[in-house]
Amino acid sequence: MRYLKSLVAVTLFGMTTLPILASAQDLIQDTTDRKKPLKTWGVQFEEFEYRYSDDDEELGVWNADAFYGTDDLKVRLLTAGEYAIEEQAYETLENQLVGQVPISKFFDAKAGVRFDTPEGPDRTYAVLGVAGLAPQWFEVDASLYVSDEGDTSAELDAEYELLLTNYWIVAATLDATVAFSEDREIGVGKGLVSTETGIRLRYDLIDRAFSPYVGVVHERKYGDTADFAEAEGGGREDWFAVIGARIAF
Repeated sequence: MRYLKSLVAVTLFGMTTLPILASAQDLIQDTTDRKKPLKTWGVQFEEFEYRYSDDDEELGVWNADAFYGTDDLKVRLLTAGEYAIEEQAYETLENQLVGQVPISKFFDAKAGVRFDTPEGPDRTYAVLGVAGLAPQWFEVDASLYVSDEGDTSAELDAEYELLLTNYWIVAATLDATVAFSEDREIGVGKGLVSTETGIRLRYDLIDRAFSPYVGVVHERKYGDTADFAEAEGGGREDWFAVIGARIAF
């Protein structure tokens, strides 16, 4: 009888404690899952557009970014290019693969490689830079490049968005490139190489995933870079009318 009572007591104790242990295990698992970094991914075409210049040049232009990772570490694939429609050739074609980590509340550091494969000589670069949100809400991306030929250059991209309404937005952009050494084979002179400034008016549609826009873009080359371009039959500057869309998914 004593043995039977003990068996019943153990059974009842087990039936009581098993749900508690299961709940505790679920809670521990839930807490562990919450501590795991959340992996995210995305693709965005900041620019996907058609350009028509004041001297009748037609270009297809894109600037896109795909990423995968967590808040602590992201891997990004960046691609940008200009395709001359009449000549059916790439004027520029640039791809970057970089890792990006936070270094402050508003800025990330990045490092990786860049491959330029337009019509003409190819170049490979090591990349080091920062990207983030500067004071007054300017989006900034600054990069230092060292090519496989030993040439060094730097690039600054900045963008500012002015909200006219919740859907109508004016975006002003500035891209500037500086070379610290000459690479004549690809038409780059030492000093300020080029600038591209633009202003675009867009309208956000489909939960900001698709935003058509129109705008104006001005491109200019400087110094020896401009001289190299003129020697090849090009010009120092161009104005473009632009129509395109910003796409995110």
